[in-house]
Amino acid sequence: MTIFDTVPLDQLRTRTSEKWRHYPADVLPLFVAEMDVPQAEPVVRAVTDAVRRGDTGYPSGSGFAEAVAAFAADRWDWAVDVASTRLVPDVMLGVVELLRLVTDPGDAVVINPPVYPPFAAFVAYADRRVVNAPLGPDDRLDLEVLEAAFAQATGTGGRAAYLLCHPHNPTGTLHTAEELRAVGALAARYGVRVLADEIHAPIVLGRDARFVPTTTQIPDAIALHSGSKAFNLAGLRVAVAVPGPDAAADLARLPEVVAHGVSHLAVIAQQTAYRECGAWLDDVLDGLRQNQALAARLLGAQVPAAGWSPPEATYFAWLDLRAVEAVRAGADPAALALDRGRVALNPGPTFGAGGVGHVRLNLAASTATLTDAVARLRAGLGAVATVS
Repeated sequence: MTIFDTVPLDQLRTRTSEKWRHYPADVLPLFVAEMDVPQAEPVVRAVTDAVRRGDTGYPSGSGFAEAVAAFAADRWDWAVDVASTRLVPDVMLGVVELLRLVTDPGDAVVINPPVYPPFAAFVAYADRRVVNAPLGPDDRLDLEVLEAAFAQATGTGGRAAYLLCHPHNPTGTLHTAEELRAVGALAARYGVRVLADEIHAPIVLGRDARFVPTTTQIPDAIALHSGSKAFNLAGLRVAVAVPGPDAAADLARLPEVVAHGVSHLAVIAQQTAYRECGAWLDDVLDGLRQNQALAARLLGAQVPAAGWSPPEATYFAWLDLRAVEAVRAGADPAALALDRGRVALNPGPTFGAGGVGHVRLNLAASTATLTDAVARLRAGLGAVATVS
């Protein structure tokens, strides 16, 4: 029994969010990044109390940034300079505003596909152009490919930025301090500014793994943090931009109006989560570790052609299904899983280069749901179970 086994499926289906309303009721949804958990009681209490007392106005003060800083100091020994931070409505809108600070319209932004699909969409929304630097075959940063992308991005004389996903979504790769320093050296050589989406930073599952904040290794980088993933608060979004010591002056130029889009209730919810819900988060992490082990056993028995090893971070399984017979013949595994197995997974191609033949499966679900999901995936793919 884990925290994911405490909310029955019929109760989950009463939720009205994207995960539970996008598909018909006969589809088991394991796609969008929502967790099947009860909300932490301190958050429920804080938001309920705020609504009851009519505390539903505009945000004020630095309480959220202070809560993130306290969490960062406790979990990562990272000393965040609260005075240099800035609030933004959420991580991706924060990315857009930071791109406006460090690049100009038409400038290049480097990303590492396969990567979170909104990266490309929001870069385009910001009137910048994407330059791809695909991950290596080991799902890690390929520094030679990255250098070539930096050269391409700056080759026309404009400014350029690098949008880093750390930990990486969908692969779950946790970048090391050495890798981050190497990225910083390349960025300095080519005049590329590093922006880091660190939204999954609290979800590190490897027992010996440790999240290393980007700005501790790249002084002129700017990172974005939010509790919307770790504390299941996507409906109460807010984020904080944290500059490295050499980027504080740049972030100080962020227009004040950007913070006007921040929700006061989101601030209340998330600062409560960061300050009071550490034990709840530890239960989530323990449950995810068990779910990784469960998924590995189920996939090994029922979809043995699936390529996957439990990653160090995030609550996703990035499954390589190219060895499945139907996929080798050209079928889209996500479409097979949905149409024939009635389980919804994220299609790999939506993550960009390197995504063909892959799916992303959300592991933040109950034992029963994951067991059913893998059985449905097997049925959809036409995979044959091995004899245990």
